[in-house]
Amino acid sequence: MLYYMARGDSGRIVLEIDPAEKQALYEAVTRDGMTLKDWFLRRATEYLRERGAGQLSGPAMLAESPVPYRTSAAAAGGGRDRAKAKRRGR
Repeated sequence: MLYYMARGDSGRIVLEIDPAEKQALYEAVTRDGMTLKDWFLRRATEYLRERGAGQLSGPAMLAESPVPYRTSAAAAGGGRDRAKAKRRGR
């Protein structure tokens, strides 16, 4: 029911998915040398093009600087702890 999902004007898209599926997706796109943003924009553009709705963004938007994602479950937990400490001002 997409109609009832929150929609803001910020340009951000927030999805809630199963953590295991999220991990598998990050691992897969990283192996392919992409970021999740790269993957999403390519798929979204393809989806819109198939439906005759044009293009989501120009070529410059489809390229993003490589980001060294950590894809192991152990590494992911450490990032959350650091982010929490940063928000607390530590």
